[in-house]
Order: sequence, then C-alpha cells, then structure tokens
Amino acid sequence: MTALRVEIDLGKIQANARYLVRRLGARRISVTGVTKAVCGHPDVAAAMLEGGVTSLADARIANIFRMRTAGITCPISMIRAPLLSEMEDTIQYCDASYNTEMAMILKLGAAAKKLGTSHDVILMVEMGDIREGILPENLTDCAARVIATPGVALKGIAANFACLGNVAPTACDMAMLSRLADQIEGACGPFVELVSGGGSANLQWALGEDSSGRVNNLRLGEAILLGADPATGHPISGLHTDAFALFAEVIETRDKPSAIPPASIAPELGILRLVRNDDLRTRTILAVGQQDTDTSGLTFPSGIMFIGATSDHTVVDTAKSAVHVGSEMKMGMNYSALMRAMSAPDVAKTIHGKQKMNGSSKGGDTRSFLTLV
Repeated sequence: MTALRVEIDLGKIQANARYLVRRLGARRISVTGVTKAVCGHPDVAAAMLEGGVTSLADARIANIFRMRTAGITCPISMIRAPLLSEMEDTIQYCDASYNTEMAMILKLGAAAKKLGTSHDVILMVEMGDIREGILPENLTDCAARVIATPGVALKGIAANFACLGNVAPTACDMAMLSRLADQIEGACGPFVELVSGGGSANLQWALGEDSSGRVNNLRLGEAILLGADPATGHPISGLHTDAFALFAEVIETRDKPSAIPPASIAPELGILRLVRNDDLRTRTILAVGQQDTDTSGLTFPSGIMFIGATSDHTVVDTAKSAVHVGSEMKMGMNYSALMRAMSAPDVAKTIHGKQKMNGSSKGGDTRSFLTLV
C-alpha cells in the first residue's frame, strides 16, 4: 500500500448526505452535492447520490468529464462561470451553469444552438461575500436579457456566503433572496424554479426555525465531506468528521535542540558541530509537504504538535509519543488540506466502502460499511 495516501470512507460520506438530505427535505430544501474538493472523484460522487443527493456541482469541466466518463448521469451544474474556451464542453456535459456575465451567457446560448439543445442558466447574486455575483439592483434586467437569449433558459438564482468574506448568512439575507425571485417573476413572467441559498455555511439557518421562504436548494460540499461548518470550522452535530484521513510515513525521528543553536568548531576533532542545548525535544519528520497538501490544515494525533513544513517535509514534535522510522501517522484534514491532497498526483487515494466505479483509481478496500438511517 502506498505510504502517502488519502483513505476515503464512502459509508460516512453517504451517511452525512443522507442525514442532511433528510433534515433539509423536511424544510423542502433540496441538496446539490459539491464535488470540487475531491476533484470530481466518481466514487465520492456516487456516495453522495446514494445518500439521497439528486444533483451534483463542480467548478472544473475536467472533474465533470471524469464523473460523466465514470457513468454518472444525474444533473450536474458548472458551479463556476464557464470559461470561453469550454463553452461547448459545458453545454455537452453540464445541465446548468452559474453565471454573472451577459457576454458569456450569449456565448453559451450560441454554443447550445450549435449543438441543437438548450442550456439552463442560474444567475449568481452578490449578497455580501464580494466574490462573484450580480448586484441585486441589476438582477431583474439581467434576468430579462437571459430570458430573451436563444439557446439558454433561466432556471433560477443563487448566492454565495462565507466563501471569500467568511460571513455566514442571516435570515434577512435569505428573505432578500426570496424577494429577488419574486421580483424577477413579477417583471419578467417565467417562474424561477431554483433559489439556491448558498452552501454549507447556510446550515445553521436552514436547520433553524426561520421560514425558508423561496429558498429551495443548498449546495453542500464541506458539510457532506467533512461534517464541518465552513464559517467556524466547528463540527456539525449528527455528521461524521472523519470520512477522510491522510497517511504519511515517518522518515526521521530523533532528539534535537528546541531552538537553533550557534555552530562552533570542536577543537579536538577539527569539525563543525552544534553547540549542545540541554533543552532537547523529539522531532519527527513525515514524508509529506506543501506540494501534497495544506500542512497548516492538518490535525495530528493527541500529544503531537505541528512545528513546520517545507515542500516535501513536515516536522512535528513527538516528545510525548512513541514514533519509529518506517511507521505511518494518520492525520485529519480541513477543507483546504483535503482539496490540495485530492488534487496532488503523488498522493494515492484509497477507497473503503463499496465496489469502485469506472474511472476510479485502482486499489483499495471494497468492504461494506454500516450507514446511519
């Protein structure tokens, strides 16, 4: 088994999806599973679908193509604005895309007409995250232009929260999004089918007691994958937080000074040596670095303290733990660490939970796992 690897428990991902789908379904809110953090891994996508998610979304066409090639046929949306160079691929592999620029929507319409089909457009609204989005006062005019564009159809509106600005939405934000859907219908006529209120940071609102209004969809990635709230980093009650684990091999462990000492010449040997520091600590080096993951987003076993990392090495303090060279260390990951590890070519991905789909990486366990109901 490859030493540097991410182990993925599909049963826990499926259980997280099932729990969220059930809870949100009671509020008439559907769940779109976001697969961008796992690079569109087909087995992870399938686990989300088995948990009750009815649609998927990703930010890169290569990830979506990977899922389609593996046999995933459910609706998939391009969650980032399509690139000019990928218009036809977006039409071919995606049922819908999230957009803000009318010039690009016109290109989508032309590409759809060329391919003899129609493409659904979801307009992103700027609600305070200050990333992508149409200003609310311009939304109705933009919607009218989309409706008048051949080759595309207005499916809905959406907003982002806690992505760039790290501010969770409020009930007032969600009420405003509902009013914007009403305004589009009043001015333009067609029914706004989808009102997507954001992502995992919306769960505190969505599972609360406030009215959901017109909001009928959430796009969930981090909550399903890691069971965590993006705005706070805190675990979400009822969800597994350990569906992913990173394993790296120990390549050195020895006592070293806690601070970098000055160098001196040992006169009896005539060689350079480090001046002895009585405050020695056990330092351990792991064969994983910044090329492989976001090392600042790793969680280490109890008693082990992160010291620092370079491109290929991570140094930890193991004074309180017995570690030997050649052994493996298991680490948890936050969203950033997971995303980097899943995209790193030198980090193997090992699947646990079910038979792999076409297009998945080889190797790994195929045992069955119990899931929550």
